[in-house]
Amino acid sequence: MNNQLNTEQFENMAQELDAIRENAHKDLGQKDANYIRKIIRIQRILEITGRIVMVLGFFNYVYWIVGVVALSVAKILDNMEIGHNVLHGQYDWMNDENINSRTFEWDIACDASSWKRVHNYEHHTYTNIIGKDRDFGYGLLRLSSDIPWRRKNLWQFLTYFNLSILFEWGIAYHEMAAERVFIGRKKSNRKQQISDKQLKKKFFGKATRQIFKDYIFFPLLSGPMFIYVFFGNLLANVIRNLWTSTIIFCGHFTENVKTFSQKECENETRGQWYYRQMLGSSNLTGHKWFHIMTGHLSCQIEHHLFPDIPAHRYVDMVPKVKAVAEKYGIEYNSGSFFHQYATVLRRVYRFSLPDRKAVIVSKA
Repeated sequence: MNNQLNTEQFENMAQELDAIRENAHKDLGQKDANYIRKIIRIQRILEITGRIVMVLGFFNYVYWIVGVVALSVAKILDNMEIGHNVLHGQYDWMNDENINSRTFEWDIACDASSWKRVHNYEHHTYTNIIGKDRDFGYGLLRLSSDIPWRRKNLWQFLTYFNLSILFEWGIAYHEMAAERVFIGRKKSNRKQQISDKQLKKKFFGKATRQIFKDYIFFPLLSGPMFIYVFFGNLLANVIRNLWTSTIIFCGHFTENVKTFSQKECENETRGQWYYRQMLGSSNLTGHKWFHIMTGHLSCQIEHHLFPDIPAHRYVDMVPKVKAVAEKYGIEYNSGSFFHQYATVLRRVYRFSLPDRKAVIVSKA
């Protein structure tokens, strides 16, 4: 996969990264349990406060703004630092019936079981392998020259911003689209894990519950403040969607992130898998609060390397992983939020245009 590293170097690198993971795993304990329970308490306080204060907007619009902000932060924490990490099984060792990947359900439109099937297994196993990683571009965006250019890519900048605003719904529909449940011809070599009927039931069931909760139940509960609460909840969801999508794109689709073909990843060793994860990811620098708000996906390289380690430990693992990367001459892509996001936008724009020698598919 990389001519600069030989078989022995890949093996040695794998052993060093395995050691980093094992040391973190052996140290798991009460500190980690206390951390996630504290974050859950903060999230719940923010959500309850936000919903109550939003109703007080009847007296002063400032209350409504404060309520929307509090609810937005609560939804971001639920999605990123709690939901994403719990569903990765990072806290399954606690044997807590409420904080485990088997039973947890998050506050977004996407059914947790669907996300785990597409993301936990496919994305983390086949990261950035074109044709295998369905999270790369989400089937909507052309982000590599390995993907044929189509006319629809000309307006993918608009597609990207629409996806960002509606991100929870894009993720919710992701598996349905990939399995061609409603539109398109099914792939003959594709084996579905569950039936179309089950996918529809899960999708519409979760979507109905989310719509009812945020746009019917709580607005009705607020009485004369129905419209204000309705739009407050809508705005909080949009803010959460924009933040989540932006952080995820900064971790996966910066300008220097590499892609891989299925052929070059055949018979991949553990060391080569680690290598692919590092070159297929990007990190963000920032303060403690910033890392928490990103669900520690600001340390996307470490997350791709160690997806089952509690994410709040990633910041301490960064210098160790970076040292391994430098030792073996592997690029470690890290930068500020604004720098990385600027390169994401450049990548979206760059691949919206046909390559000079690209194979152009005429149909959109």
